Amino acid sequence: MSAADVQKARASSEFNREALESILRGRFFYAPAFDIYGGVSGLYDYGPPGCAFQANVIDTWRKHFILEEDMLEVDCTMLTPYEVLKTSGHVDKFSDWMCRDLKTGEIFRADHLVEEVLEARLKGDKEARGIVADPAAEEESADKKKRKKKVKQIKAVKLDDAVAKEYETVLAKIDGYSGEELGELMVKYEINNPATNGPLEPPMAFNLMFETAIGPSGQLRGFLRPETAQGQFLNFNKLLEFNNSKTPFASASIGKSFRNEISPRAGLLRVREFLMAEIEHFVDPLDKSHPKFNDVKDITLSFLPRGVQEAGSTEPITETIGNAVASKMIDNETLGYFIGRIYQFLIKIGVDKTKLRFRQHMGNEMAHYATDCWDGELLTSYGWIECVGCADRSAFDLTVHSNKTKEKMVVREKLETPIEVTKYEIDLTKKLFGPKFRKDAPLVENFLLNLSQTELETKANELKSTGKVVFQINGLEGDVELDDKFINIEKRTKTEHVREYVPNVIEPSFGIGRIIYSVFEHSFWNRPEDVARGVLSFPPLVAPSKVLLVPLSNNKELQPVTKKVSDILRKAQIPFKVDDSGVSIGKRYSRNDELGTPFGVTIDFDSVKDGSVTLRERDSTQQVRGSVEDIIKAIKDITYNGVSWEEGTKNLEVFTTAASE
Repeated sequence: MSAADVQKARASSEFNREALESILRGRFFYAPAFDIYGGVSGLYDYGPPGCAFQANVIDTWRKHFILEEDMLEVDCTMLTPYEVLKTSGHVDKFSDWMCRDLKTGEIFRADHLVEEVLEARLKGDKEARGIVADPAAEEESADKKKRKKKVKQIKAVKLDDAVAKEYETVLAKIDGYSGEELGELMVKYEINNPATNGPLEPPMAFNLMFETAIGPSGQLRGFLRPETAQGQFLNFNKLLEFNNSKTPFASASIGKSFRNEISPRAGLLRVREFLMAEIEHFVDPLDKSHPKFNDVKDITLSFLPRGVQEAGSTEPITETIGNAVASKMIDNETLGYFIGRIYQFLIKIGVDKTKLRFRQHMGNEMAHYATDCWDGELLTSYGWIECVGCADRSAFDLTVHSNKTKEKMVVREKLETPIEVTKYEIDLTKKLFGPKFRKDAPLVENFLLNLSQTELETKANELKSTGKVVFQINGLEGDVELDDKFINIEKRTKTEHVREYVPNVIEPSFGIGRIIYSVFEHSFWNRPEDVARGVLSFPPLVAPSKVLLVPLSNNKELQPVTKKVSDILRKAQIPFKVDDSGVSIGKRYSRNDELGTPFGVTIDFDSVKDGSVTLRERDSTQQVRGSVEDIIKAIKDITYNGVSWEEGTKNLEVFTTAASE
């Protein structure tokens, strides 16, 4: 087949999730952890091809981001003290909404339940209108068995047009609802336990972090980290010093994170232990331009901005990154630059660009400290899945940790031209604080010294108009009242030679397991001449093994050549496997197509005579012949240098055979 024929065959191949999962588990890409003990929901083990694929994706990520952008890589501990995550907001806010069946005790994640019930009703509406013959057939039978909480039966019931439109609007906004709003939707649309129709409790917040005790006393509370970001923020001063105190710069971290999911489902897409790769790009809040923005500004992407979603639509718009930034749909150049780089990385590792979109967080969905946030979503048989987040987190993280620890986390920039700065300053008569507040005096002083300019202006006006200020402090009962004998607040103008600022953070965050599973789906197809023959068309760069070495038979004459080629591949550090089993070459190639191996090298009796071997390409099954050295050079060029099959093999002889493929 030609490249065009391959594309046509892949496009016409009907995706079958059950067939893909049979291959992934049968060939041990991954499997449920603790399987022989019955397994634990949301935990998986990677087998040899899965490990190799993940390692190659991470290696590509590291080169694409850390090396290309000259980032500073850190590896931080997974155990995190309570105080750190309390300060960051995770203890109070890192939650999903769950609801419980009052009779059976069964637990559901509220947003997923609402989504599944409304989707099922819309499918039933389509069946009733004759739009689809059998909507239930859209559900994979194996999937229905696994997802017990999924709506079991789709009923052909016609909905009013207004109701159907309302359902579609709710589904477009599903990621933005609060727990209270989800509860209201459940009451309004009479959503109960899909299996029993039993009533459910209103949604309640469930914190997703795994809590643990650090040390034998059990008194030091901690958590398994839910993200790798906090370690990077806490090491900001060390990273800044390592970077010769220059900004902008980025740190990066690759490691395991943990989230105690309410209802893990969909295989690798929603798990409790997963690999993350995160970047924290520290940038001047007054200058969020990027020197390499021109490299990505002409990339055209599918965007789903918040305005479209809030209007109840999921129809994306197509736009260049440059225009998206110019129109302020994307807030700034640096955020736009990383969205472009995320796109380039995903395409490089095998994501289908027609199944990729960037969805902007809606106003009620976005974190209160974020300026802008976009999710890189990939379309799978489970729907659109968030796989990458790219957010402008402003200065929130460094600010809260600095306020908590009293450790300054700032950039000091020497000004070429001194500037005059007018701002409010507060003076404390500290000798009066001890007698008034005793042991609490440091707490009151720290509170006052950490007031923002806005807060100082408010307090200055209050002091001027009433002769006193009144405020409350966490940890102290009642109001604290101070007059002008204790404090003085006034606006002063000073000449500054150094500008001091807390940098903002642009954060691309990658869920590696979700990306890997999406690539599995995007790469899977069946040969048109035999639908039982599955192929995983991984890009050679990330394929678990690059070469299948196939001696024509077990004849001893072929063994020296097989050893010679093996030695050359090993020395060239090209991953390969030898298959000298007695089955036909066609079967050997077919089972390695399932592993995504891009190349096959056949050793036959002509190889003994003249040293030539045959090279087979996985997708097209085209074959060429040449010397071992020329074949290996072609493999290296195509795999690691981005050369096409046609270009890499143009000096090799086309080879045809009557042997079955």
